[in-house]
Amino acid sequence: MSGVSLAVAPRTEPDRPTAVPDPKRGGGQQQQQKTGATGGVMGSLRVIELQLVAFIMVFSASGLVPLPDLIFPAFVTAYLLLLSRLAFPSRGMTTVSSVASEIFQGSATFRMYVVVGTTVGLFLPLAYVLGGFARGDDHAVRSATPHLFLLSFQILTENIISGLSLFSPPVRALVPLLYTVRRLFVVIDWTLDVWLNKTLPANAMLKDVAWFWFGKCLAVANLAYFSINLFGFLIPCFLPRAFERYFHERDEIQAKTAEDKRSLHASKPTEKKSD
Repeated sequence: MSGVSLAVAPRTEPDRPTAVPDPKRGGGQQQQQKTGATGGVMGSLRVIELQLVAFIMVFSASGLVPLPDLIFPAFVTAYLLLLSRLAFPSRGMTTVSSVASEIFQGSATFRMYVVVGTTVGLFLPLAYVLGGFARGDDHAVRSATPHLFLLSFQILTENIISGLSLFSPPVRALVPLLYTVRRLFVVIDWTLDVWLNKTLPANAMLKDVAWFWFGKCLAVANLAYFSINLFGFLIPCFLPRAFERYFHERDEIQAKTAEDKRSLHASKPTEKKSD
């Protein structure tokens, strides 16, 4: 959700030759195990994407998402397609380096930061909305649903375009950036709503008080995390590395093309002499 599916994608080695499995040493069985593991991971990703689509459909049909937030994913998708065609095309980029190579190499601390963001930004708000449905707290459901809707669309978009060579690194890096900017405004509205417009009844029980402060603290935690994520990671670190990688690969492609042209011109006189 902070560009993680794009930032820490698994590294591949495209130039390394693939070893032929030896049946006598059980190489075929090991290869099948690796293939099965890969299929299991891909299957899990497909399940996650289906769940996100289900969330999006439910949120859209609930009438709890404002019209600007419903239109925003369509605008972002159209804008990314235009950028991939006109501003940052990826034609020829796969000839230099692997498509799956990561934009940002994350450390263990960074991965923990990602886990915290997933918990604070996705799992706890989802529990808050489901708990609001169970408790009949329409205020909680209405205030947190737009954030979950946009976050679900962001994660789904990141998962889809991370496997497509159509989108260059700058275009991919703009997905979490654009969605995070929009969600910050949504989270600010959520925070103001639960802190200013929601009050406890006079005879509130302990569980009602705990639920009341859980909603307040959750909104503030999301505002703090995604503000740090935008201004401390996406803008100063993630986006520059995406552009650096893009222009580096473009320069390598141009140099290789020029070298091929020189080699072609140099070979023509030799062919004429041999005739």
